[in-house]
Amino acid sequence: MNILFFLTPKNEVAHVTNTNTLRQVLEKMEYHRYSSIPMLDKAGRYVGTITEGDLLWGIQKEIGINRKDYENIPVSKIPRKTNNLAVNVNAEVEDLINMAVNQNFVPVIDDNDIFIGIVKRSDIIQYCFRKMKENENK
Repeated sequence: MNILFFLTPKNEVAHVTNTNTLRQVLEKMEYHRYSSIPMLDKAGRYVGTITEGDLLWGIQKEIGINRKDYENIPVSKIPRKTNNLAVNVNAEVEDLINMAVNQNFVPVIDDNDIFIGIVKRSDIIQYCFRKMKENENK
């Protein structure tokens, strides 16, 4: 099955760029109530995923930083503990299942490494559940 069946397109995915400031990323994550968010470069290529923990520990390492200073810190300066791996749009469902074990979402890129959306773990679980039920009824 084609993974595009599961795709939440980029225009429906909250994301940040690696040139956004710490303040901008915090505000976007707070507004959407996300604990992690995809990060793209200016060209739209997937760079990685930034998490609340990355931000927290990045702030922790800055001595004497106050909230106003957040406006001057690009999010690319924040070290990331983990990184959600992306899949190519031509990947198989099995690839998604393996990745979703450790990721809340799987970023999807095209052949030019341009971010085109995500596949949510919840959508993968629902798909597997439907398949399991179908097999029970056979």
